[in-house]
Amino acid sequence: MSDNAAYWLWLQRALGEGARFKEIFEDFESIDKFYHSNILEWRMSTALVPKQINKLESTELKDVQEIIYTCRQNNWQIIDFDDERYPNRLKEIPNPPAVLFADGDLPDIDYSAAIGIVGTRKASEYAVKVTELLSRGIAQSGAVVVSGGAIGVDSAAHRGAIMCGGKTVAVLGCGFGSNYLMGNKALRDSIRQNGALVTEFPPFTGATKFTFPLRNRIISGLSLGILVTEAGVKSGSLITANYAAEQNRDIYSVPCSLLSPQFAGTNKLIDDGAVVVTKPADLLFPYAEQFNIDLSAVKTIDKLMRETSDKSANVKNNADKKLSFENLENGRKSRELKEKNMLALNADAMAVYEVLSDCLQNIDDVTEKCGLSPSAVLGALTTLEIAGLAESASGKRYKLS
Repeated sequence: MSDNAAYWLWLQRALGEGARFKEIFEDFESIDKFYHSNILEWRMSTALVPKQINKLESTELKDVQEIIYTCRQNNWQIIDFDDERYPNRLKEIPNPPAVLFADGDLPDIDYSAAIGIVGTRKASEYAVKVTELLSRGIAQSGAVVVSGGAIGVDSAAHRGAIMCGGKTVAVLGCGFGSNYLMGNKALRDSIRQNGALVTEFPPFTGATKFTFPLRNRIISGLSLGILVTEAGVKSGSLITANYAAEQNRDIYSVPCSLLSPQFAGTNKLIDDGAVVVTKPADLLFPYAEQFNIDLSAVKTIDKLMRETSDKSANVKNNADKKLSFENLENGRKSRELKEKNMLALNADAMAVYEVLSDCLQNIDDVTEKCGLSPSAVLGALTTLEIAGLAESASGKRYKLS
């Protein structure tokens, strides 16, 4: 953080996340000068209204010291507006965050072809697969994948980048330390190791219906373009697309099946002028020269599919059937049920769920990792199996289902 970090935290605390503060510095040259100005000078500024001045006056600098202490204790970075690590691309938007909190290694966004990928949480199998492939294709070419860390399309976007060793950034709609969506903790840990988690919300701020729209403007602000792979006509993903339009970012869309009207939001974007995407190169073409991307080396969807981890003949023979438009809804109800069951897990079951993976693990290893008693682990595993979230194999081995 810069020497002025405390002042920026004070400003954010006083005016709130999402506040438009850039106009303030047309009257006050720096945050330091603004903080040390008196109330009369604040009142003379056309950028401030009386309610904001009252908040500024009642907020003390000492109020932010606990935030700074908490971040230091947890190794969470504070990247304020004056910090050299703060992306210039994000400074361009009308209401950039005064402060970003980061966990991990934030890629150099200003020198990256960063693409935001968003979509519905209740994604079809088709959308999940397409999102992973497109994300992997652009990440292999050096692009940074930006998304929101949620289940569904967001998770698929992050996984695609991680699968090929690429960089990804998850912009969260809550503060670090919040217990929101703990079932995605393993993915967030992977994102941290392959990029960064970022948020403008102070530690332990909970997720609400108001925090996610604010989060969306940062996803688009960090990105050169936003891709929507599957969304309804009233989806939050379209809010991100609207922010992208306001911020003069490019907007891309994957066509939706005409047989899935609940996801017609992507087709509406195309009607409104979004660029149709059918391969990774479509997303990279506008930025290839600027970021020295060899488009001839960007892999096609077909080649990416052949490179997937499961190379068995069954995958090849069943790919068309699995991804056909007639079967877009197959597995959706099962996915939704799993998500519902996951949110209903008790503390022991959640602790065990978070250490399971797609690979079989001996029950002794699971017990050691989660720190519970053997009887508690066995009970939790039974709960997970009943909920359809885990499965067992011979030798007391378990994995995610």
